[in-house]
Amino acid sequence: MSYIRLSENQIVKVGNSIIYLSEKIGELSKTKALKLIYILDELSIKKSGIPFFNLKYKVWKFGPVSEEIFIDLSSETTLLKDYIERTSEEGVTVIKPIIDFNYDEFSDNDIDLLDFVVEKFGDKSAKDLVYYTHRKNSPWHNTAKENSVLELLEKEEINNTELLIDMGALINHDERKKVIYSDYLEAN
Repeated sequence: MSYIRLSENQIVKVGNSIIYLSEKIGELSKTKALKLIYILDELSIKKSGIPFFNLKYKVWKFGPVSEEIFIDLSSETTLLKDYIERTSEEGVTVIKPIIDFNYDEFSDNDIDLLDFVVEKFGDKSAKDLVYYTHRKNSPWHNTAKENSVLELLEKEEINNTELLIDMGALINHDERKKVIYSDYLEAN
């Protein structure tokens, strides 16, 4: 049996990041929160070779998605219960902070990246963010294509897979970042 267990550090960082995003953007739907979490990891790896959360992302119809966070934001919140609550407004799950943002877990670079994501993606709809994460040659697109599920997902013949996205593919062209990424994964 295989499962993915998030570390306490990952839970604290995801919880606080959702609080930060919610405070800066305003109303945060479940889908938008999931997309922004992925985008933070993608941009962080591209920038430095170091993941923001180091979550595992699966190729789903509206993916890439961290299944653990998706489940936590979809049913009874357990992992993130100390940070957020879910409410439903007109059929949309909205994520609301229940505590204030805690800067302790974040470097200046982390805050800069959060601010960049708020500035660049904060006003985008969940649908816009799905388009962005599915863009041609994105990790989601390439993984789906390489594993012959892209068409099935696009035609909505399937809506999820167990395929994990290789985030390292983002930096295949950069030897220095590949080493940093590899060292990070080994250490965590």
